[in-house]
Amino acid sequence: MSSPKPAPQYLTSITTKQALILILSTLTLITFTYISFTSVRPTLNYTSYTSSSSLSYPQPTTSSHVDVEAEESGSDGFTDVYHVPEVFKLNYAEMERRFKVFIYTDGDPKTFYQTPRKLTGKYASEGYFFQNIRESKFRTEDPDEADLFFIPISCHKMRGKGTSYENMTIIVQNYVDGLISKYPYWNRTLGADHFFVTCHDVGVRATEGLPLLVKNSIRAVCSPSYDVGFIPHKDIALPQVLQPFALPRGGDDIENRTTLGFWAGHRNSRIRVILARTWENDTELDISNNRINRATGHLVYQKRFYRTKFCICPGGSQVNSARIADSIHYGCIPVILSNYYDLPFNDILDWKKFAVILKEKDVYDLKQILKDISHEQFVTLHNNLVKIQKHFQWNTPPTPYDAFHMVMYDLWLRHSVIKY
Repeated sequence: MSSPKPAPQYLTSITTKQALILILSTLTLITFTYISFTSVRPTLNYTSYTSSSSLSYPQPTTSSHVDVEAEESGSDGFTDVYHVPEVFKLNYAEMERRFKVFIYTDGDPKTFYQTPRKLTGKYASEGYFFQNIRESKFRTEDPDEADLFFIPISCHKMRGKGTSYENMTIIVQNYVDGLISKYPYWNRTLGADHFFVTCHDVGVRATEGLPLLVKNSIRAVCSPSYDVGFIPHKDIALPQVLQPFALPRGGDDIENRTTLGFWAGHRNSRIRVILARTWENDTELDISNNRINRATGHLVYQKRFYRTKFCICPGGSQVNSARIADSIHYGCIPVILSNYYDLPFNDILDWKKFAVILKEKDVYDLKQILKDISHEQFVTLHNNLVKIQKHFQWNTPPTPYDAFHMVMYDLWLRHSVIKY
């Protein structure tokens, strides 16, 4: 009986190539998962306050001002504010060279598609992303070379035209169904290489009629809450940035920050009600149970950020708040007061290096927690905050490492684990 013939050489080469691709894909997935669960999760699984010794802060600096240029001269500006600075630097450069996104052009641009409602206000992130992606080098007209596919639905614009939630759901469903039937790209991955962007929570609600869009596609949203089915390893927390900023960037102004903590806003959530009731009469915390009336003076609210060390950021009707980006812009250390908040860019940035992250039950010990942070620790947090301000600024045209590029980088990370 003759021995079996060896497999043809071309079959062997194909098998080897496929094996290498499989190995590289597996390593990428393992690396991304490891970073997510070892670096991101500790930021999200907040450590409850028990005593001053239980808090984990950066090592104190030896002076009230850090020579940032000297510190960063050997690292091209990439410091330990990032989880893995070297990986971020290399992957960002690779993204700049290779990342391509195809934008579906179907739909009436005068109604709901392509053009956001506006570039101002607390939902401006949606508008800036739409404008920037259309004009960026990441956009490709050839869908066959695209890494991801952008579904350009501006639910904010729909809401501005008075469209009801029910009608928005129907509009989104009909639009996406039309893309699925017209193009072959969705069916290759059941939408896993597709994404949409929305800052208002109305945009999340408008997609509820398409379970596969919610389950499979990447959602870049300003409301990263379990209440809206946010999936951390798939979806992206879009920073909610109130632009344009009323006043210039703060920072390197530690000597002017004499107020311990500040918050003023509507009591539209349980944690805000507790915060106001507990601390509104305190002499060291500047806590107001209503927004500051404009009649009290010009830009009084914004100016208080300049003279405060820690700005309290409790969730409102959703976990997100434009107050976090305001705090970062004005150089005031954000105090995240939430049981769950998948913070923007938290798989890139180490939020513990420039923010204080607490659970809602810590609100009763808030003043003592802040007072237990030494001056040296505060200085380190402040100087680190200045380093990451550029990541929470939208620009048109966009500039390197700004909010647009950070969102694109988050998309790039997620596209790396999609295989079809």
